[in-house]
Amino acid sequence: MKSSVSRVLALGTLIGLGLYALRSRSRRFSFEGRVIVITGGSRGLGLEMARLWCGEGARVAICSRTSRDIDRAVEELGRYGEAMGVVCDVTQANQVAEFVAAVQDRWGTIDILVNNAGIIQVGPFDSLQHEDYEQSLATHFWGPLLMTEAVLPLMRRQGVGRIVNISSIGGRVSVPHLLPYCASKFALVGWSEGLTAALRPDNIQVTTVTPGLMRTGSPRNATFKGRHREEYAWFSLGASLPLLATPSDLAAERIIEGCRRGSATVMVSGFSSLASRGHGLCPGLVTRLMGLVNNCLPGPGPHAKRAFKGHESESIYSPSWLTTLNEQAALRNHEV
Repeated sequence: MKSSVSRVLALGTLIGLGLYALRSRSRRFSFEGRVIVITGGSRGLGLEMARLWCGEGARVAICSRTSRDIDRAVEELGRYGEAMGVVCDVTQANQVAEFVAAVQDRWGTIDILVNNAGIIQVGPFDSLQHEDYEQSLATHFWGPLLMTEAVLPLMRRQGVGRIVNISSIGGRVSVPHLLPYCASKFALVGWSEGLTAALRPDNIQVTTVTPGLMRTGSPRNATFKGRHREEYAWFSLGASLPLLATPSDLAAERIIEGCRRGSATVMVSGFSSLASRGHGLCPGLVTRLMGLVNNCLPGPGPHAKRAFKGHESESIYSPSWLTTLNEQAALRNHEV
């Protein structure tokens, strides 16, 4: 009797796994000929994804706030496939509408939207101002909302589409000295996960990406307050460590594979998955650990509220041999 039950359970498990595999396979996208929009696609992770998608035969449209960055990126992407670029600040509704219209005029539709544009502000709580929070929310929450509202009519008309929202582990576990960033990324995660359910009846798959540190070279263009040289040193060092930071090309591959499968969530790295699960199981303990981390970080300093870019905050610690990998990534990903 027990052996019969065991065989039935085993058979049921195999059938279930087979059906799941078939369902997953049926949801996989071919990117050949697809039209993909990537905000913030001229540098960093956005550029890495654009390279890979162009290489798979997709037609890729990127945007950035500066024409110089756009021209440089589009010239490179032309070696991989078909690409276009438009100057667009995703926090401005009129510019978002013009960007989407330009893509539609050239290629007729949009199959995939990747909300990737981002900013990073680093500093102790007392150095941060309301404008820092406003800018971060405008970029990480309102920008994706405006872009999504702009492309939804096209996706609904064709009966299929994919939206990829690039958040951060900072949208699940709040990190000291990154409060505006974390507040806006928490907002993006909450909205994105709700959007997944809301758009499922329209056959539009939404993927929420929460990577940890990535080796993109972006610290050079982040903003630092307080003791800005010390802030830049710890931040750029963390983004360089092999065991802590994921290489940008590997992160891009995992995000694209998640989009291909139609995954609801993509963690990118084991570290981000572990941090998210740890916070879910023991939120109080993780919060106390973050308090210990905060105690080790620099204080406000004499220029508490003045903002400096990373490349204005160099010291003997950064750049140095400790940050070599991140400096190499900055060159590769047009962050210099």
